Amino acid sequence: MFGKGSTATTITETDARQILAQGLEKLQLDGKRVLVIIPDNTRTAPMPLLFQLLYEQLGARVARLDYLIALGTHPPMSDDAIAKLVGVAKEERAAKYPKSQVFNHYWNEPSALTTIGTITRAELDALTGGLLAQDTPVRLNKLVLDYDHVIIVGPVFPHEVVGFSGGAKYLFPGVAGAEIIDFTHWLAALVTNRKTIGVKETAVRRVIHRAAEFLPKPITCVALVMSGQAFHGLYVGSHIDAWSAAADLSAQLNIVWVARPFTRVLSMPSEMYDELWTAGKAMYKTEPAIADGGQVVIYAPNLKTISITHGKLIERVGYHPLEYFTKQPDKFADVPGSIKAHSTHVKGTGSFDPKTGVEIPRIKVTLASRIPEQVCKQINLGYLDYRTINPQEWENREREGILVVHHAGEMLYRIKSEG
Repeated sequence: MFGKGSTATTITETDARQILAQGLEKLQLDGKRVLVIIPDNTRTAPMPLLFQLLYEQLGARVARLDYLIALGTHPPMSDDAIAKLVGVAKEERAAKYPKSQVFNHYWNEPSALTTIGTITRAELDALTGGLLAQDTPVRLNKLVLDYDHVIIVGPVFPHEVVGFSGGAKYLFPGVAGAEIIDFTHWLAALVTNRKTIGVKETAVRRVIHRAAEFLPKPITCVALVMSGQAFHGLYVGSHIDAWSAAADLSAQLNIVWVARPFTRVLSMPSEMYDELWTAGKAMYKTEPAIADGGQVVIYAPNLKTISITHGKLIERVGYHPLEYFTKQPDKFADVPGSIKAHSTHVKGTGSFDPKTGVEIPRIKVTLASRIPEQVCKQINLGYLDYRTINPQEWENREREGILVVHHAGEMLYRIKSEG
């Protein structure tokens, strides 16, 4: 593995060029078709720089250097959005990067997917410690099989489903089909966000590493570490080793350890999240630092949508603590695991009594967005008119148990005593 990273210094363009050259020069890529899997616009990363440098390093060597966006179940990106993501307009790419095209992933189109294996119930029982086990097909975007080599490029952050994002997560769920997406998300929900996020070795990580073993193509990983917009680490190697090194550095840069829990948090998600499906990270990343009975206000005046892809189903199910689903499983047998997982991740932990129908969440989650009050009530979340909130009035009140988080979604807050 090649790379470098530091909490004190950042990666320059010269650094990045040298690291990529070292990491890629010995790969047998001459004349080969290479597919690069990259994040969408909900991840902070210097993708324009990486797009430029990868072509600089490989353009003359390879037959193709195409890109597949790891959307998971996120909506396909428009030409304009892709241009912003990679830093080059479509027309300019055709002239300047003639060996490269950029493709969207389509998780719910059977014709776009192929099955590369099945993880058996027995294997999953062992991998999850008996928590969740069922035969699970591993379906992947079939474009992957049209190439000789796969390069995964993306940042590593604390993550509510897998512990730390990056590495093989760009395959599963990044360019995967519904079965493995639903399985891994529901598994994470059963473990709970508070016991998963910012933890390096998790049951979900074991499952996606097993799924990656089915891919009959060599995989190289280019793992990035960011702190806000600052580029602190770059590692090139196997999808396990490069990810592991990046996760270690990310743990130092992207986890804020606080002395005591807060009673109220104004969590202001980054504007790159344009739906609650992704803006929910403002809850996931602060939940571990909120006291029992406390409140997180997701302050997002730009937010109008629950989910472009899953909105109708989420509106039917609503947001609930985990026990709401585990204590009445038959009621939600037809609901995909990823939907149930999103529901309980946004609502947080709590209890549910199936006899009385009463649920008691550990904390209160309130939306201050453009999502109407009646919709918030329907989906079982609190509501505040964002126009009545002055974030400055919440600032500098940590001693009162009040925290303001700007650009929430990538920085994790945890309590020192629970570390």
